[in-house]
Amino acid sequence: MKAEKVLTPQMIQTRLLSILPTVQKPARYSGGELNQIVKDWQSTLLHICLVFPDIYDIGMSNLGLAILYDLINQRADALAERAFAPWVDMETKLRAYQLPLYSLETKHPLSEFDIIGFSLPYESLYTNVLNILDLANLEIWSEKRDEQHPLIIAGGHATYNPEPMAAFIDAFVIGEGEEVIQEIIDVFQDWRKSGASRASLLSRLARIDGIYVPSFYKAHYYLDGTFSHLEKTEESAPSTISKRIVAHLPPAPYRFIVPYIETVHERIPIEIMRGCTRGCRFCHAGMVTRPIRERPVSEIIETIQKAVQATGYNEVGLLSLSSSDYTHIADLVKEIQAHFSSSHLSISLPSLRIETFSVELMQALGTTRRGGFTLAPEAATERMRNIINKPISTQDLLQTTQAIFENGWSTIKLYFMIGHPLETLADVQAIVDLSREVLSMGRKIVGHRVQIHVSVSTFIPKPHTPFQWVACDSTENIETKLHLLQHNLRGKNLKLTWNPSEATFLEAWLSRGDRRLAQVIYLAWKHGAKFDAWNDQRKMDAWYQAFAESGLQPEFYTHRLRPLTEAFPWDHIDIGVRKKYLLQDYQRSLQEQTRPDCRQGCYACGILPKYNSLRREKGLTWKCPPLKIHSTA
Repeated sequence: MKAEKVLTPQMIQTRLLSILPTVQKPARYSGGELNQIVKDWQSTLLHICLVFPDIYDIGMSNLGLAILYDLINQRADALAERAFAPWVDMETKLRAYQLPLYSLETKHPLSEFDIIGFSLPYESLYTNVLNILDLANLEIWSEKRDEQHPLIIAGGHATYNPEPMAAFIDAFVIGEGEEVIQEIIDVFQDWRKSGASRASLLSRLARIDGIYVPSFYKAHYYLDGTFSHLEKTEESAPSTISKRIVAHLPPAPYRFIVPYIETVHERIPIEIMRGCTRGCRFCHAGMVTRPIRERPVSEIIETIQKAVQATGYNEVGLLSLSSSDYTHIADLVKEIQAHFSSSHLSISLPSLRIETFSVELMQALGTTRRGGFTLAPEAATERMRNIINKPISTQDLLQTTQAIFENGWSTIKLYFMIGHPLETLADVQAIVDLSREVLSMGRKIVGHRVQIHVSVSTFIPKPHTPFQWVACDSTENIETKLHLLQHNLRGKNLKLTWNPSEATFLEAWLSRGDRRLAQVIYLAWKHGAKFDAWNDQRKMDAWYQAFAESGLQPEFYTHRLRPLTEAFPWDHIDIGVRKKYLLQDYQRSLQEQTRPDCRQGCYACGILPKYNSLRREKGLTWKCPPLKIHSTA
């Protein structure tokens, strides 16, 4: 779609009056919600559009987007507005009416913004990014954009391996964005005053810690197709890009935008802790978000009070990767009881460890939602849980489930993964046996009301984790394992859900991909791929056709065991955790050896020396113990 001219906000608004009555959920595209911020466009120097490349219903629950929206709009010299991927019916209308994608707040076309910032928490959003650029009438390839185009930046967990999207994004933000977004704005303002070239802007951005400008590097490969190294083509660009972290968590946002329509989460999200020390070997977030930083209890309570007043929500989510690991969790629960016991406020702790203490916490919060309690053992045998470093005994798991039923819950959701390294069919059969044992226990305690929901996903080896060297399980094995579960996990009070294996492989290609995948992503999009995270929209034929036309083999990225000496396309991204540490932990997994919570003793992952100056400068006590080198034998 190429509009003949840039439409004004008034022209877009007029055309929307004809379009919105004809599409599903028009409130996705109207803006005007409670707490949205509309600044004067003309008097504000810098215009940023924050884009979540999936539909509004999902993107509005993204906490990172809410944080940046709040921070940018606190500046007098900048404004932040929002845009999301239009659903297929709305896209059809936009193209038919030659209407460019626009921001919700002021209806300005995306092409009129100075900076467009994409949030990329997962890889299956990549084709949506291309589609959004196209809907905005912007050049898709970074090298074709000039001073007349917005700066396209991206951040989020998927960008810890930015290479597959390197050809489309001008600059990546690696790590936490609260501070670096301010530096980007300052650099952009100074650059614009200077009247210098776009190349100059990129050069200045590359000198900010945590910013990766991919056009300043060239990738090299060996004859066998494996990655060799990145060559700097700009002398001033850093050889490695260290992730940005904030020394302590800044004040949490509380004036959340309240949608007119139902979204994924309708609650106040409060991040109580960032980082995790459990060391689950499959967990990308657990590795890249170190170190642990906690928010004070008093600040959490104050934020909840202000957020309830600002939004009217009656549910609060206390978010972290492992909420029961929050040091002051018992005190926090007591404070919540003291402040909100009479206000009918529902509190959710979405991520809890498998232990009876977690049940006590939920009981203490007095939640009235007895419908479901979620546990994530990830694997059903102790051998498998040792391999993935989630060392929970089956006895402890059963004791916890017993406590759950005895405390009034009738439904337990069990999350498992299949396709773990070294997994056998016996490990998969154990999922059946354990689920049925929990069901039997529930029947004895709560009777016919018991419901066991087993959710199964497929393991994907992620960059920057101890399993970054392993191969994905084969398609045949995955199908066999799924068939075993589908055949045996059915019946009254038992429900099984699973992810299609094709979704797994798509994410696996992209998460450990290199720059050559840009052509695959582009061709897949040209052949119709978008909304790849949606089972009913995913077009695998488009992806296979794209691989074939690019001369690449998808199996190269999924089913190949990486040699321990192999250079990775993401090695120039420094998450603070050393590659040597990840390798040691991978080798321990092969011996079925676990590492306890590193708060019990430091294993020298690399975080402390990497950020030692920041820690010393701020006088902080991150939840890391004193440094002590442990034997890896």
